[in-house]
Amino acid sequence: MKPATGTGKYERLLTRCEGLAPVPTAVAHPCETTALAGAVEAGKRGLIVPLLVGPAARIKETADAAQIDLGNLEIIDVPHSYAAAARAVELVKEGKAEILMKGSLHTDELMSAIVSREGGLRTGRRISHVFIMDVPTYHKVLIVTDAAINIAPTLEDKVDICQNAIDLAVSLGLEKPKVAILAAVETVTSKMPSTIDAAALCKMAERGQIKGGILDGPLAFDNAISAEAAATKGIKSEVAGDPDILLAPDLEAGNILAKQLSFLANADSAGMVLGAKVPVILTSRADSVRSRIASCGVAKLVAHARRAKL
Repeated sequence: MKPATGTGKYERLLTRCEGLAPVPTAVAHPCETTALAGAVEAGKRGLIVPLLVGPAARIKETADAAQIDLGNLEIIDVPHSYAAAARAVELVKEGKAEILMKGSLHTDELMSAIVSREGGLRTGRRISHVFIMDVPTYHKVLIVTDAAINIAPTLEDKVDICQNAIDLAVSLGLEKPKVAILAAVETVTSKMPSTIDAAALCKMAERGQIKGGILDGPLAFDNAISAEAAATKGIKSEVAGDPDILLAPDLEAGNILAKQLSFLANADSAGMVLGAKVPVILTSRADSVRSRIASCGVAKLVAHARRAKL
């Protein structure tokens, strides 16, 4: 596990949570120390009200072994991880929870319950994943999408992936998020389909098919992040050097990018699934406590923004 960086970007996000009521959160199968401690700590900070869903005996054993004080937190007893995922989704459908949080079960177990056509939490929007990253060498929080769910997204998928990320950024307080649509080059060429997708997404934004953001692309990574690199290549852009969102051409590129930032640039990353009926906190066992708290803070802001629209 890499050291936490603590550059203050997450902390500025968390200040936006002050004064907002903690949000009931179904925590699926928190049967490992880090998963349980993260949820309990977020509860103590007033970000969420954890509803611990899993085998009660294992949850209590985990808490005792790690000296985690569960206080009066509600434990909803189910026999195993698949049941925990299903019950957590049910709590949302019953209106008892407004956020889902992954505990120590496998991601595909939780996602299967979420995307189930019978009892899941699908909406008309494509489900996608974002990393909300605190990169020490970048001047603000950076959102990277999609690095975990959509393997080879079509143009139509990218519309939803982009809109999900824009809506998230607006929930975090940005008026007009800037989206850099990444490719290997900044010119449009039929030899590289991701560049055609990027150009189409920009035109779709002009026509109102993607709302609320400023899009530019295709942009190579250097041109997206560095205004100087963009200027050297003669690129005039509102986005270059100042993006809020990096839209990757596919999952492999997004995943590699996010992990490079984490392990080479010492970035912290908070994981979130968007496009379902409620925000889903997707954490990893390697996540720092700071990243877990940030994930809960972001989910709280999204949940309150959702309340405002209802």
